[in-house]
Amino acid sequence: MAPIDPHSYTDSTHPPTTHISLSLYLDFPSSTIHSSALFTLQNPHSGPFFLDTRSLSINSVTDSQSNPIPFSLSQTVDPIKGSKLTLTLTNHTSFLINYTTSPSSSALQWLLPPQTFNKKHPFVYTQCQAIHARSVFPCQDTPAIRVCYSAKMNIPVELTAVMAAKHVARRSLLDNDDCFGNSSKGRVIEEFEMELPVPPYLFAFAVGELDNREVGPRTRVYAESVPELLDSAGREFEGTEDMIREGERLFGGYEWERFDLLVLPPSFPYGGMENPRMVFLTPTVIKGDATGAQVVAHELAHSWTGNLITNKTNEHFWLNEGFTTYAERRIVEAVQGEKRATLNIGIGWRGLNEDVERFKDNLELTKLKNNQEGIDPDDAYSQVPYEKGFQFLLRIEREVGRPAFDEFLKKYIATFKFKSIDTETFLDFLKANIPGIENQIDLVLWTEGTGIPSDAYEPDSSVYKTIVALANESVNGRMPTEDEIAEWQGQEWELYLDNLPKSIEVSQILALDSRYKLSESKDYEVKVSFLQRAISCGCKAYYSEVEKTLKEVGRMKYLRPLYTALVKDSGNEEDKVFAKRLFSEARECYHPIAQGVVESIFAKYT
Repeated sequence: MAPIDPHSYTDSTHPPTTHISLSLYLDFPSSTIHSSALFTLQNPHSGPFFLDTRSLSINSVTDSQSNPIPFSLSQTVDPIKGSKLTLTLTNHTSFLINYTTSPSSSALQWLLPPQTFNKKHPFVYTQCQAIHARSVFPCQDTPAIRVCYSAKMNIPVELTAVMAAKHVARRSLLDNDDCFGNSSKGRVIEEFEMELPVPPYLFAFAVGELDNREVGPRTRVYAESVPELLDSAGREFEGTEDMIREGERLFGGYEWERFDLLVLPPSFPYGGMENPRMVFLTPTVIKGDATGAQVVAHELAHSWTGNLITNKTNEHFWLNEGFTTYAERRIVEAVQGEKRATLNIGIGWRGLNEDVERFKDNLELTKLKNNQEGIDPDDAYSQVPYEKGFQFLLRIEREVGRPAFDEFLKKYIATFKFKSIDTETFLDFLKANIPGIENQIDLVLWTEGTGIPSDAYEPDSSVYKTIVALANESVNGRMPTEDEIAEWQGQEWELYLDNLPKSIEVSQILALDSRYKLSESKDYEVKVSFLQRAISCGCKAYYSEVEKTLKEVGRMKYLRPLYTALVKDSGNEEDKVFAKRLFSEARECYHPIAQGVVESIFAKYT
């Protein structure tokens, strides 16, 4: 017996699951799901069979004849992997597990009506990456395993369900629909089918009072039934079809049929999640100038790199995110222009340097291929796999030329689609298809070395250099003039603020905001970057805005720098007390994953 993933109990000698048929009764009053899951295995199996679970109550396990199958849950709960469910199989190829989720499920956030946009109905959604699918259903919760699934969702009739799967039907309950002992009154069934094999972290659904706007032949934007929200989202993402076509030109046909978007409530912990057929988005990407569509470009790029070809374990996460960051910037360059892509690279370069500094006491996590034994992947999350991975691929492109690298990418995607691979597999393919590349680029240094290699590419475009130079001039008390920023959008301001020296004084922060109202920006990237600088230099004038921001959004991109600035960068005990109070008051508005990230910041710095 041998595990195949440091974050899973899945055993290499056990057959993979090929299909799971789920029946889910969503019980909003108790914040639980009463469920059954019918598993189909690739091969018959006898003996112990392991599944990952977290905070699940297992009620029964039976075979196709309703005979009980012996099972046990591990006595100890691993803080990262959860509980191991062991079934004792006897030449079984299928089995049915009846179970109930917990209100503390790490993947699920149950929102009360006041926590939603429309304030009328409850809302629930999932976030299963990296290893949280196991808190929604038992599974071999590793990206090394790809599975098809179907789902029947039993929900209140006034609500609508969406899923990262094909919608089959919305219908009334039939006699054979299981309500698990609960009432069937006022309920409806929504049926879905995912016919293409996906890793468990891409399982996703949301249920609430939803409506949609059509923005292209393959795309609808879904959100809560608030007309102004739907209208603004529709405008922001009206260029999605152009991006899909550019992705197809670069990387081959789009395999997933639909590319729909769901704008979630503000508590969603990420900018976007690449769930196939139904991308999840934070409302903070709706900026009014179409630049939020760059997040959509990233999630779209995952349709090829991440969803079609997947990292075998989180130790090779760069194969998902480095490739996708490269692909995103190619799409943005083609659709929105080279200037936008260049600014994106500049912001990413700054983020990479900051995260390498953040991990200076744990340089293992600055490697592309790293060892995550005993490390929660949520704690390992950073810009390193995104930006260092991007830099590695850009280094290859610079060596062989863009036309040759484009041909390589298409062949790579065609060869490995619907497979999960590791870094060694990629490097072997690279060396076989670009002979001698290992003599031009130190592949081992790039994939196994710490920090940023010396042949990485710092952007040198005129727009990037101009903005960075303006930021550096602030040491002399100079701020940009209105003529210099006349054409700036959010990304230009973000790049400027991110490059301000740490020695900037309170008076300069106040003057900058007095002229340009950055603390009031509708672009959260700009606002949070400004507030982070204000906290770090000891400027308390904006603490009411910090409090407002931390209570109205749950995106970790904003929580992490603001809480870190309060408890680490300011060096002020009063700020730590302030941060803890804010978290205690805002905690229930954050997704469980975000709660854990903030708690880890407090554990590290207080």
